[in-house]
Formats: sequence, C-alpha cells, structure tokens
Amino acid sequence: MENTYAEIYKKQHYGLVGKHSAVKVCHWTKSELTGGKGCYKGDFYGIKSHQCVQMTPALSSCTENCSFCWRFQGFDSMHISDEDDPEFILEESIKAHKKLISGFKGNSKVSKERWAEAENPKHIAISLTGEPTLYTRLGEFIELAKRRGISTFLVTNGTLPMVLERLDPLPTQLYVTTAGPTKKIFQELLNPSIGNAWENFNRTLELMPSLDTRKVIRHTLVKDVNMPYIEEYSRMDSIARPDFVESKGYVHVGQSINRLGIDNMPSHDLILEFTKELGKNLGYEMTAERRDSRVTLLAKDSSKSKIDFGNIGYQAI
Repeated sequence: MENTYAEIYKKQHYGLVGKHSAVKVCHWTKSELTGGKGCYKGDFYGIKSHQCVQMTPALSSCTENCSFCWRFQGFDSMHISDEDDPEFILEESIKAHKKLISGFKGNSKVSKERWAEAENPKHIAISLTGEPTLYTRLGEFIELAKRRGISTFLVTNGTLPMVLERLDPLPTQLYVTTAGPTKKIFQELLNPSIGNAWENFNRTLELMPSLDTRKVIRHTLVKDVNMPYIEEYSRMDSIARPDFVESKGYVHVGQSINRLGIDNMPSHDLILEFTKELGKNLGYEMTAERRDSRVTLLAKDSSKSKIDFGNIGYQAI
C-alpha cells in the first residue's frame, strides 16, 4: 500500500488492503471471541461482534475532520484517484481480518464453536475511518457482500447526498452521523473540507425517508458543545424520519484528546436525559441502552429493533 501514513496505521494494528482500504479488529470483537460482552449493536440490533469485520474503503479520504473523532486522521484528499476493484477489497478485507484474529485460535477462552463462527464473517461495518461514500464503486462492494450472505452497516457523515441517492443496492442498515445541530456548531465541530457541507448534509436528511432500508440517525454528543439543543435535533430527526436514533456520548480517548477536554464527556445519565426529551418530541420509544458505551436507542417501531443480522444477510425491513 502506497500511503504516507502506512507505518502509523500498522503501528495502530490496522490491516492495510490495497491502495486505499483497511480493516481493524474492534475491542468488542476480541471481547466476544473470548467469552465476554459484544458491541452494543448486538444488544440493539442483533449483530454478532465475533463475526463482524470493521473496515473502510476510504482510509485516507474524508470530507470532514471531526473534533470528536478518536481515530488518526491521515486524510490526504477528498478523492480516491486510483480505485481498487470492489471484489478485491472485499476478499482482501476478510483475509486481513482473519489474519488479525488468527492469534485467538489457541486462546483457551475461545471455544471451538465461536472460533468456527469467527472464521465465517456474517457482517461488515463500513465505518472504520474516512468517508466511505467517496469510494465510487461502493454499491458494487455492497452487492458482492449481499451475494455472500453478509449484512452491511454503512456509516456516513451525510455530506455526499448525491451518492446516497443513486447507491444501489443500499446497505442493510444506513447510519448518518448528526452532530451539528446548528450551522455554526457543524462548521466548528465537524470541520468540513467542502464549502457546501452543511447544505449537503441537510439534503441527506431530506433524502432519508425515500431510502428503502433500515436507517439510523447517530448523535455523537459532546458536553458543552453540541448538546442539548433538543429542539434543533428534533427538527432534523423529524425531517429524516429514521427507524432508529442512537445518542452516544463523546469519549475522551485517542486523537480527540488533542482537540477536546475530558470535561466534554457527558455522563450516561446526561445521555439518558437527552434521549427521553428527544423521544418525547419525536414520538419514539426508548428501547435499549448500554451504560458502558454511553449510548441509548430510540425506535420508531420497537417491534423491528433487534433481529439476527448474521442469519438474514442482506434482508432489509
């Protein structure tokens, strides 16, 4: 991989794939493999962490430089000039993931059954770092995962609505990060690299009701910066009409410690208070929470919350 920051990524245990993609094993994948807790997405949606591949097709490309992001932001551009084939990215991402977890095979805490399942990934989180919608062959990548019975979660900052509008097929579940309740906060906290990012983001909110897949608005909340602003978030969420609203507190770790203070971390109780008020405004029901992850879930229809993504592959509801 020809990447200015390749050595930094390797030291941070990324598995580099081709010219612009990467995987990294999540803490919760390791935890669930060894008999511990899985990611909160397991509690919320039925994801099995030990069968999840966390990856990005846009390692060095993003349209924002979010202050709360704890990842290394080695963003060289907003354009991937020489794109790898989607089948290559999918195959090599799975291989890289399996290589990164290979050391767990001999761990006495890892059962044979769980190891066998981990060797057969059933879910891909397109969310590691960067803005994945900058990869122009994203739809082909999702289609290839679909054919293999692998479900997909796509996380986007919403600054490229034109991509979402024509994305075919759509992911099993679409996340749109919504962390700027006003234009001023959006500009200062998310540090967009494109001049019309705020306008594009609002176009994405307007587009969301027409997208035929499971949709999530994700509020990353930074104390004394972008919360509570309940009325502003309520307006945005009412436009998007997502199936779910996640509210997650900022955590003072990684690269973000150079931009925000530890006092910017909201407590889980503060997140709960925010969620209850937001739920009242939207008419959504709070269906789940995870205190250790400082995250809550509001659902438009609680009966459609938790399903087994590992068994349904691409089936969206």
